[in-house]
Amino acid sequence: MDVTQEVKAVLDEVLSLNGRSAAFNRETHLLGAIPELDSMAVVSLITRLEEHFGLTVDDDDMDGSTFATVGALVDFVNAKLAD
Repeated sequence: MDVTQEVKAVLDEVLSLNGRSAAFNRETHLLGAIPELDSMAVVSLITRLEEHFGLTVDDDDMDGSTFATVGALVDFVNAKLAD
């Protein structure tokens, strides 16, 4: 499983980026840099990541830094998968 590619696909789907996520790399900024990623979209993104990867995400598990970059989000998903 290529978690990075799957996270990018989820981002593309949830945020309706129309393929723009294909150009994202680990350093691509998310929160504050992508207009589509507002507070409501964060909730949708968390829900979709839970469904896609079979995760359970608690409020205490994350903060704004989780969504700072693609790499931070991928690292978060990998850590949850390892739990």
